[in-house]
Amino acid sequence: MSFKPKGFVNFAACAINQKNAITFLLNYLKKYWTFIFLAVVFSSCQVLNPERMLRTPPGYEYADFAEAEIEEEYRLAPNDELYFRLYTNDGERLVDPVSPMSQQRQGEHNYLIEFDGKVKIPVLGRVELSGMTLRQAENFLEEKFSKYYNRPYVNLRVTNNRVIIFPGGRGGTSRVVYLENTNTNIFEALAQAGGIADGRANRVKVIRGDLNDPQIFLIDLSTVEGVKNADMVLQANDIIYVEPRERVPQRIMENVGPYLTLLSTALIVYSLFN
Repeated sequence: MSFKPKGFVNFAACAINQKNAITFLLNYLKKYWTFIFLAVVFSSCQVLNPERMLRTPPGYEYADFAEAEIEEEYRLAPNDELYFRLYTNDGERLVDPVSPMSQQRQGEHNYLIEFDGKVKIPVLGRVELSGMTLRQAENFLEEKFSKYYNRPYVNLRVTNNRVIIFPGGRGGTSRVVYLENTNTNIFEALAQAGGIADGRANRVKVIRGDLNDPQIFLIDLSTVEGVKNADMVLQANDIIYVEPRERVPQRIMENVGPYLTLLSTALIVYSLFN
């Protein structure tokens, strides 16, 4: 009678159990592989594109350009930093060749529009400028200062006007863009961000206003007709989101790859014990 060590018996029993389990798994996968594959790949768009942001449900009604009150000029908003200059006599010192530059710069300061839309300015105190265009704000301040100065001249400029841009791609390309010009449109902002990076030009979303109840515009930049809407002037803290381009074959392989690896490993183990 042959002698079999206890360890060998345990190993053989374990191998048999593993073989039975693998056989059952393979039969199960063979029977339902089509259903499993479709369920894993197509059960949700989030499986293929988990990084996509700002999704809208089917049939979502975007803001209508014809009905929406789209501003033709930039309007001041909270957190805007204003470069402020004040002179008397309609600003004649600015063009006076005799006045030294040091005297010309005495009236130059930066002021921040606070969360409530007001800005604190010497002499005047807190005045509300949010919602005004630059020209309206200059005229408003000149009228206020006329009580204290002779023919006041006010010059304003926004120094930190910015928008947030997601130009497509799979991450790492989004940025906060500071706009050099006050009345900047979408094309200029996208150009500053480096253009559309592997995104869908026909699915450009502009999100504007209070994030609790924003206006969302959908713009098609892939056609000449859609260019007309791209001329809209960007406002403070607008979000420009370009939907990433779908790479279905690559995304399928990325999601199914781990399962294929597991299956191939199971086949290798099965072949070893078969």
